[in-house]
Amino acid sequence: MTLKDARIGGSYIIGSMELDAVTLQRLGAMGMTRGTGVRLLNRNREGTVIIMVRGSRLALGKGITGSILVREA
Repeated sequence: MTLKDARIGGSYIIGSMELDAVTLQRLGAMGMTRGTGVRLLNRNREGTVIIMVRGSRLALGKGITGSILVREA
């Protein structure tokens, strides 16, 4: 499943990320790498998702979250 389809309040492990190199580098700098645990905190109507990664809250757009594959923790 993708991070975009995950349920609010769920904990997930990042599998693969099908994104361009610049976006991958930016997410990696914020702690989002393969195997990292994330928790989905909220989602708004436009598709923006708020997640908790390594103690920090991040907001990601639906284009990015639709390209991040996750599995339940």
